[in-house]
Amino acid sequence: MIKFTLFAYLLLMLLGFASCSKTTNQNKEEWKALFNGKDLEGWDIKIAGYPLNENYKNTFIVQDSMIRVNYMEYDTFTTQYGHMYYQKPYSHYKLRMQYRFTGEQVPGGASWNVRNSGVMMHSQSAQSLGLEQDFPISLEMQFLGGLGSGDRSTGNLCTPGTIVDINGVLTEAHCISSSSKTYHGDQWVTAEAIMLGDSIAHFLIEGDTVLTFTNPKIGGGYIGKSRSFKEGKVAGEAEWLKKNNSLLGTGYIALQAESHPIDFKNIELLELKGCMNPKAKNYKSYYVVSDPESCQME
Repeated sequence: MIKFTLFAYLLLMLLGFASCSKTTNQNKEEWKALFNGKDLEGWDIKIAGYPLNENYKNTFIVQDSMIRVNYMEYDTFTTQYGHMYYQKPYSHYKLRMQYRFTGEQVPGGASWNVRNSGVMMHSQSAQSLGLEQDFPISLEMQFLGGLGSGDRSTGNLCTPGTIVDINGVLTEAHCISSSSKTYHGDQWVTAEAIMLGDSIAHFLIEGDTVLTFTNPKIGGGYIGKSRSFKEGKVAGEAEWLKKNNSLLGTGYIALQAESHPIDFKNIELLELKGCMNPKAKNYKSYYVVSDPESCQME
């Protein structure tokens, strides 16, 4: 009797462990590394004034498991705004990475670009940019570094060719400040963006939500009328104008280079797809892409 009881107890423990392991695996977040730490495989480079994938003066390099925006070969910076695009588009996802500004801005860079960079999301593809186009139509999570004194938020939103709602109100401001604190010096900062298609987006810095916006759309002053910054020379402007005020819910992810050295590392993405049936035992209330086949009913 004692032996049977002990056997039954061990069997129940084993089954319970297997059940817990199965549940854990179902709920495990499967983050994908977008950067392999060794080279720029899987990314396209487009620098204003240069053909696709011409990495002018080695602006983007890989060193010590980092992507480095590097200006060592530049004598001066004029209009060589650059972006490096991951080759697969996404719509519903979490994106996280670490960044740090380093050193001094390359001579010729604009004063507003000191310790200024970012990551573009829901972006047009690298292949669709005009030769001289400086910024892609996209939603930019703007990174700003502190200047040694004063406040300078990071995780802001900039909107080349896009418009969004803030607190339910449409705004056409080109850049919208976040509520983050200021990060001075060359320290690493963790940034995360949660992009839920064309509905809502959240920007987080060091785990804190610092900005939320809704209803991203194509529009604003970057396309088809006078711009508040340098002429973008957007390719196919007439076609973009036909999409004016249409919701923007998908696109590419691109790292920015605009005259100040910056490093990126640990670039990871979590696709937000899962069961949306509240009666299912593996219901994911935060996931927004319905996948009925993933639902496991009681």
